[in-house]
Amino acid sequence: MDSVCQTMRRMIREVTIHRYSDGVMPGPGRDEVVIEEPLEIRIEGAPVAIAMRTPGQDEELAAGWLLSEGIAASAAEIASIVPRPGGDDSRAAMVDVMLRDPARFDATRHRRSLVSNASCGLCGAATVDQVLRDFAKVTSQFCIGAKLLLEMPALLTAQQGAFRRTGGVHACGLFDAAGKLIALREDVGRHNALDKLLGRALLDGLLPLSQHVIFLSGRVSFEMMQKALAAGVPVVAAIGAPSSLAIELAEKSGQALAAFIRGTTMNVYAGIERLRGAGRP
Repeated sequence: MDSVCQTMRRMIREVTIHRYSDGVMPGPGRDEVVIEEPLEIRIEGAPVAIAMRTPGQDEELAAGWLLSEGIAASAAEIASIVPRPGGDDSRAAMVDVMLRDPARFDATRHRRSLVSNASCGLCGAATVDQVLRDFAKVTSQFCIGAKLLLEMPALLTAQQGAFRRTGGVHACGLFDAAGKLIALREDVGRHNALDKLLGRALLDGLLPLSQHVIFLSGRVSFEMMQKALAAGVPVVAAIGAPSSLAIELAEKSGQALAAFIRGTTMNVYAGIERLRGAGRP
């Protein structure tokens, strides 16, 4: 419990606000907001990316980023992830990743020339075909009951501590075949939350996640599907809408994609054969 409280304190800041309601602006009050600050990711001392993220689980974020970029496929390929001060600004942070085989790393290929903003994520491969050259298609025979997917929004929401307090973070959850929530990560950025979740799985030696579901609190973009594919996830589900390119990737990668999951309804855009009880008439 103490570690959960410590993490929450790093994610949330109290601020002064004036709340306008029904034509009245009373005196100042207090509210809580989610923190957004930069994290510089370095590999072997070379800067490769800056993520605008919510502080906490920075090592997981870096590991998940390495996974989705195809730099590391397992924890065995990472020698260490060392957090360091990020400069004169006390809020700045940096992690330096040391690889077991640094000679394989090409800094020029992975360096990002601009800051990743929280809504668009780090720029990944430009096309579906490029992603499928970098990552294997999902071949596991994993299936899950359609009704279990419908229960996941409530299970996710019940564990979203930062969201309940601020309303300003996304969440990604890892579920098993029985619909049990295994792990959850929250962050101001959708991509950061997923990187943290997958980074934890990588560091724990759980990859590939061939018997699991990733559930997203927001939209499903191409980059989110790419990250899930890098971890071998067969089913991606979400409360929000998918993009056209996310659907195309799911169709070609062997993944199921379900979205707009609300109440007793959802839309299945790809891989319906992976959902038991969702057969077409």
